Amino acid sequence: MKKNIFPKSLKKGDKIAVISPAGSVENSQLEKGIEMIKARGFEPVLGEHLYSKFSNGYNYAGTEAERIQDINWALNDSEIAAVWASRGGYGCQHLIQHLSLKGFTKYPKWYIGYSDNTVIQSYLLKKGFVSIHGQTIKTSSFGVTEEGYDGIFDILKGKVPGYSLLSHQFNKKGSVEGELVGGNLALIYALLGTQYSFDFKDKILFIEDIGENFYALDRMIMSLELAGVFHKISGLIVGGMTNMGDEKENKQYEESFDEFAYQLISERISRCTFPTAFGFPNGHIKDNRPLIVGGNVKMKVGTNVKIEFLKS
Repeated sequence: MKKNIFPKSLKKGDKIAVISPAGSVENSQLEKGIEMIKARGFEPVLGEHLYSKFSNGYNYAGTEAERIQDINWALNDSEIAAVWASRGGYGCQHLIQHLSLKGFTKYPKWYIGYSDNTVIQSYLLKKGFVSIHGQTIKTSSFGVTEEGYDGIFDILKGKVPGYSLLSHQFNKKGSVEGELVGGNLALIYALLGTQYSFDFKDKILFIEDIGENFYALDRMIMSLELAGVFHKISGLIVGGMTNMGDEKENKQYEESFDEFAYQLISERISRCTFPTAFGFPNGHIKDNRPLIVGGNVKMKVGTNVKIEFLKS
């Protein structure tokens, strides 16, 4: 089994860069998260354009050039031990053609984020580096569970996560061991057919999403099917599916794990035999537990579910 590169564990006093690679943020939205980094004994270092704003059909955290400047600084500065995205939104696709890893390859570091940051994480994994799919800094102001952040800091300190889940009606039993890929479904879908897409062969795929019409969700899953993804992967983990469909019509609109969304996914993979676990607590939900993109994981789906990452 291939082993991707894990960054060194962080120690007290290490510097964590906070950058905005996609949507814009307000100072007030990051205060709690930045203070949390300090409280854990690390030093937050803010990107020059962290709070910049550029409106061009969407409120970006600065122009493409400004966001490229910040992410390349954070990835390559030898004094930075980890890079934490302030938020997702949209805009990371602008950056990947311009990323430099000259310093990063000498001093690999954790990249932390989810949602639109799936693009950056796919890029890093293509280069052989793992990353953390977990809470951004902004979500700390949304009333999310502290356990999600605790899990991230545990990984930064060198501990790999393990999870036990209750069974779900759409689960498919079985055991598999392999490399975890994936993240936000919309971005996995957006990268299909490009050089930056995940390599799905013999991988365990994780997907989550928010705010999609049910037909759009079906279209994305259908595209994965047409691209042969479900013939390549060895396992599937389905996380948060929330704010799906029409808010006025969907009684589960605010739920973390929308049952109709799950039903659509289950129907599309009905002929597949790989182990499948629904209801993993990761995504645009209050209880967002971190996963290691590129990490090797052991997955057992039976009367309950165990998902354990293996030490590098």
